[in-house]
Amino acid sequence: MRAISQDTFGGPEVLRPVQVERPEPLPTEVLVRVVSAGVNPVDVKTRTGAGMAGVLGEPPFVLGWDVSGVVEEVGFGVHTLHVGDEVYGMPWFPRQAGAYAEYVTAPSRQFARKPRSLGHDQAAAVPLAALTAWQSLVDAAEVRAGQRVLVHAAAGGVGHLAVQMAKHLGAYVIGTARAGKHDWLRGLGADELVDYTATRFEDAVRDVDVVIDLVGDEHDTTSTRSLGTLRPGGLLVAVPSGVSPELTREAENRGLRARPFLVEPDGAALTRIAELIDAGKVSIEVEEVFPLERAADAHERIATGRTQGKLVLRVAP
Repeated sequence: MRAISQDTFGGPEVLRPVQVERPEPLPTEVLVRVVSAGVNPVDVKTRTGAGMAGVLGEPPFVLGWDVSGVVEEVGFGVHTLHVGDEVYGMPWFPRQAGAYAEYVTAPSRQFARKPRSLGHDQAAAVPLAALTAWQSLVDAAEVRAGQRVLVHAAAGGVGHLAVQMAKHLGAYVIGTARAGKHDWLRGLGADELVDYTATRFEDAVRDVDVVIDLVGDEHDTTSTRSLGTLRPGGLLVAVPSGVSPELTREAENRGLRARPFLVEPDGAALTRIAELIDAGKVSIEVEEVFPLERAADAHERIATGRTQGKLVLRVAP
C-alpha cells in the first residue's frame, strides 16, 4: 500500500512516498481503508524528533493519528462495527498509528461512526483536535455552566473546537487570537476576544475559572502568565508543553492549580462529538486539503502556526 514514511528526523523534506505491506487486523481490531488523514502540530514535532518521537523511537515510521475511512475487514470478537461502516478515530495515540497510509488497523473501540453530516476530509480533521478539546474541558477541568474559560490559540485546530465545546457546556468563553480572526470566533460562540499581538492577555483578562493553554511555556511564557488571569482555586490545563515543577510551585503559592494533559483514544467520546456535530452545535474548519504525496507541504504550512482550523491529507485517489 502507499504510505508516507521517514528514515530520519528532520525537516519536511524527510517525508517521502513509499510502498509498505498492508496490515492485517488482529482479534478485536478492524482494518480501515483510509480516505483522509488529519495533520496536527504533534505530527510536525514528532517528525523533527520531539513530540511523540520518544514513544515511536527511531525512524523509519509512518506518521499520523487522525483517520476517516471505511471498515474493510473486522477481526474476531468485533461486534460494534461492520464491513462498510464509515468511521473516524485517533487510534493508538501516542503509539504509532500510521495514518499517512492507505490502511490502518486498530482496536475497534478506538473508532466511532463518523458524523453523518461530514465528508471524510472534514471528519479526518476532527478526532485528535476534538478529543483534546473535549477531554481537557470535560474530563480534566470538569467545566460547568456559568464558569469563565480562557482558551489560548482559539483560532487553531484544537482552539476553535474548544471555544465551541466550552460554549456548549454553558461557559463564558474568552479566546486569544489575532484580530483578523475575531469575527469568525465570535460566530463560533466566543464571548470575549483578546488580540495577543496588541495586548498582553494577563492585563485584559481576570477572574477566570479555567485556562485551556494550547501554547505553553516552551516558546512563550503563556502558561506562567496565565496564572495571573485565574481566580483563587482556578485551574490551568497545559496541553502542549506540560507543567514544569517551577510552574506547579508558582501555582500552589498563588492558591491555584496547574495540570498537564495528554489526549487518549476514546471511541465513546467521538460518538458524543459526532452527535454534537450532526446537531449543528460544533463545526470543524478545514483550511486546505492536500494529496497524500504532498504531506511535506502540509507540514510546512502547519509549522507556521498561522492556520485557521485544520489541514488534511486526501489519501484515497
